[in-house]
Amino acid sequence: MKTYVLVGGAWIGAWAWAEVTRRLRSRGHDVHPVTLTGLGEREHLGGPDVNLDVHITDVVKVIDYEDLHDVVLVGHSYAGIVVEGVGDRRSDRITTVVYVDTAPLGDGAASVDFYPPDARTALEAVVREQGDGWRLPFPGIEQLGQQASLAGLDDAALRLLSTRATSHPFGTYTQPLRLTGSEVSYRRRAIVCSDGGFTVAQIRAALASDDPGMFVVYAGPGWEFDELHTGHWPMLSMPEELAEVPARYGHMAAGLAERA
Repeated sequence: MKTYVLVGGAWIGAWAWAEVTRRLRSRGHDVHPVTLTGLGEREHLGGPDVNLDVHITDVVKVIDYEDLHDVVLVGHSYAGIVVEGVGDRRSDRITTVVYVDTAPLGDGAASVDFYPPDARTALEAVVREQGDGWRLPFPGIEQLGQQASLAGLDDAALRLLSTRATSHPFGTYTQPLRLTGSEVSYRRRAIVCSDGGFTVAQIRAALASDDPGMFVVYAGPGWEFDELHTGHWPMLSMPEELAEVPARYGHMAAGLAERA
């Protein structure tokens, strides 16, 4: 049996992991999907004071109060920076951090830093004009599809996403990540969603070159990769495959679960 803590990206909560959670629990695993402050059923707790530290603390408290050990910590999209912070603060409780279509950003980085200048300006204008200065509203399905691939999402999944997604506290995008500098003692995995994105082959080729560019975040020991040919929300488009990615690299299972 393994212990999983699942953290979704912007605008979504624990509800998005329902099918993945059901599949993992059916195999006897201990699974804790997390809803971050201001999202999902915790939407009413959002406010201008919700920042990245709050979201990191949300996950840390689940680990502490549930007394979890040997955790496989999974972060999707925006939550890559969250699980990076959690791994830094609770490395003694974690065996693996899995980045689902995301990557670690590093000490001093903020999520908003990785938007091109024009996109960042537009984002800040939306927050100011439509989000009371602190909320990033869910953009709607059509505009969302311009930001990331919706491949694999059927009509039911699109309805679920459009009806349950909430505004996201923008302070979590703007606050820089602060790491303690503790040594990374856990394994790191990246699950790449390649429909509309990069493939593992492209990442490996970049890492083997003299100029890995943005893929430098995957450099260093302890990284394993796997790939799902789907869009940016695999917990909705390929929950079975996300919960059961086959062991492709090394003798350990890649992805979220070995077959029980």
